[in-house]
Amino acid sequence: MKLAILSCAPNAYSTRRLKEAAEQRGHDAKVLNTLKFAIDLEEGSPELYYRQKRLSSYDAVLPRIGASITYYGTAVVRQFQEMDVFCANTAHGIANSRDKLRSLQILSRHHIGLPRTTFVRDRKDVLPAIERVGGAPIVIKLIEGTQGIGVLLAESVKQAESIIELLQSQKQNVLIQKFVAESKGKDIRAFVVGDQVVAAMRRVAQGQEFRSNVHRGGVAEPVELDERYRETAVRCAQILGLRVAGVDMLEGKDGPQVMEVNSSPGLEGIETATELDIAGAVVDYLAAQVDFPEIDIRQRLTVSKGYGVTELYIPEGSKFVGQTILQSTVEEKDLNVLTLYRGGKVLPNPRRDRVLEPGDKLLCYGKLEAMRDMIPARTQKKRRPEVQELDTAITATNSD
Repeated sequence: MKLAILSCAPNAYSTRRLKEAAEQRGHDAKVLNTLKFAIDLEEGSPELYYRQKRLSSYDAVLPRIGASITYYGTAVVRQFQEMDVFCANTAHGIANSRDKLRSLQILSRHHIGLPRTTFVRDRKDVLPAIERVGGAPIVIKLIEGTQGIGVLLAESVKQAESIIELLQSQKQNVLIQKFVAESKGKDIRAFVVGDQVVAAMRRVAQGQEFRSNVHRGGVAEPVELDERYRETAVRCAQILGLRVAGVDMLEGKDGPQVMEVNSSPGLEGIETATELDIAGAVVDYLAAQVDFPEIDIRQRLTVSKGYGVTELYIPEGSKFVGQTILQSTVEEKDLNVLTLYRGGKVLPNPRRDRVLEPGDKLLCYGKLEAMRDMIPARTQKKRRPEVQELDTAITATNSD
């Protein structure tokens, strides 16, 4: 395998370890400075130039894109994708994870545990927002901060107001987030490669510091994750479109609370803590994908007119509950069930005599029109009483 490692820091621990792991396995690995590429575009022939020379062919790309060069870095990764080179993380996945608000917005609809978070711009909205997340103390985050930079703890509402006002005056976008008290000073970093967690560590803050990042002086220790934490980490990476990711979670009283998903997770802290060859696991995964690549069926199969891939949800009370896949007439409608999702389990190519249960999701390929007919009418989410009261107040005001 000929591997390109995109990095502006060739001497950084992570970059060196990835190159070393690739070479130990007999692969040809080169570190290429992301900012030294030129992107050429013309009909039917996307090209890349590196240091004024046309780039030779590569089998795989491992992006290590820093926050300061996100736009240009994702453009280079996207060009590799258009040239049909396998990328460990896609440009879309990197962009999703780099923006904290965007990543939480995407995750919030997938039943992933999250600390309650709000985003406001108007000063009048700050106090109500703090109240909605549970009041002080709260955590204030810059949307594009990294390594714990731009993460602040406000012990009081007055302090929170002052910090938010100052940051907004500097044109900074900030998130207001519930402080998970039971996890104060510690978090979990799960390192995801493909569809599994290859290593995990618990990071513990030192002294009065509440941020547990290793770059902030936090101490790391290996940890064995239970199924809920492993499943949450893998699902987060997959939902955001990442194959290699560091998923940071708080240990809440109700289970994992996802703080952030990192598309360029560092290796030094977690390799030191766990004494595992994580760089080697990443390289092995890339080599396997080059030999036998996965494809995005949602993109590939929609080329047949009228056919595509979608998820069918079986809610409580559905006429399909209690029926087998065969009895549900799915196959009569020219639909193929590719995967059944049940709770935390993934059942590929399920048996046709499997009985459907409430909450099941079926990943199907077939006629889009037939699948559209099977999707139940969308039910409106029940609104909280205070929202209904607000609607009534607005209506009364408008009628005066």
